[in-house]
Amino acid sequence: MSNQLIKFFNLTGLTWFVPLVKIAAGENPAMQIRQLFLVMGVPIIAILFFLGFWSFSAAKVNTSLGTIPGPSAVWDEAIGLLDEHHAEKNKQAEYYVRQQVRIQKEKTENPDAEIRIRPYNGSATYIDKIWTSLYTVFTGFVLATLIAVPLGLLCGMSPVINTAINPLIQIFKPVSPLAWLPIVTLVVSAAYVTNDDSWFEKSFITSAITVTLCSLWPTLINTAVGVSSIDKDLVNVGKVLRLNWNTQVRKIIIPSAMPFIFTGMRLSLGVGWMVLIAAEMLAQNPGLGKFVWDEFQNGSSNSLGRIMVAVFTIGIIGFILDRIMQTLQKIFSFGREL
Repeated sequence: MSNQLIKFFNLTGLTWFVPLVKIAAGENPAMQIRQLFLVMGVPIIAILFFLGFWSFSAAKVNTSLGTIPGPSAVWDEAIGLLDEHHAEKNKQAEYYVRQQVRIQKEKTENPDAEIRIRPYNGSATYIDKIWTSLYTVFTGFVLATLIAVPLGLLCGMSPVINTAINPLIQIFKPVSPLAWLPIVTLVVSAAYVTNDDSWFEKSFITSAITVTLCSLWPTLINTAVGVSSIDKDLVNVGKVLRLNWNTQVRKIIIPSAMPFIFTGMRLSLGVGWMVLIAAEMLAQNPGLGKFVWDEFQNGSSNSLGRIMVAVFTIGIIGFILDRIMQTLQKIFSFGREL
């Protein structure tokens, strides 16, 4: 049981708990306590030092929005945002209860009456904005993966295609999302006309495509490198067995290049999450980026604290996403460390 827990914690990157499991299993307590201090105690001390320095120096910095809020003030703003979320959801629930009562009353008075169901039009809460940002970044990430993996396979399998596409990769890879966004906005505005039945808002499509254009390059490059570095003996075995092209790709090339592909996907997701905030600010997609911009424009006494809550939220979510992709990378690396 302990070996399974250790394997699980190592796989998921939660190595902080490994010494605790080993202590419970009866291994050398002194050695495990020392290891526990290294993996948990040292980071905790560093975080406490950072919080202390932040609390000490924050009040000494004055801005146009007031002094920099300390840790306690930012925590209070985070609790306030959660309270606003719960209050808004209660309003929404009460609204639908009242609507259901109205519908039942109309049906009782006139069974043939045309019933109108009105959606709740309350403001999006902070939690709603988080889900909007996650939905947007995963849409862009999936689109980037669907483009980058096949193109990377072609580049890795064909030196001619790789030579042809490599200059384009080197040109477009360093382009900032701030440069892509105006072009994407114009194209989306011209090609996508919204109406009451539209599935997606223009701001969402603009943000997702911008994420795609900025995040596909790590996956493309790593896929090409992974395919080109496959053991030639495996490729020769496929030729000896006279496997067709599709079978070689599915049975030999993709499984062998999978660790590289997931490494690229991990990097792409990190880039996409970073790019998303700037894209949402300018495209006005109702996610975390727009939240930060709106609070900056609002300029109230608690705006700076709310912006800092968003900063920590962005960082923590980015950390969690990276851990998830790291776990998938380890699963598909088949024991190999890249």
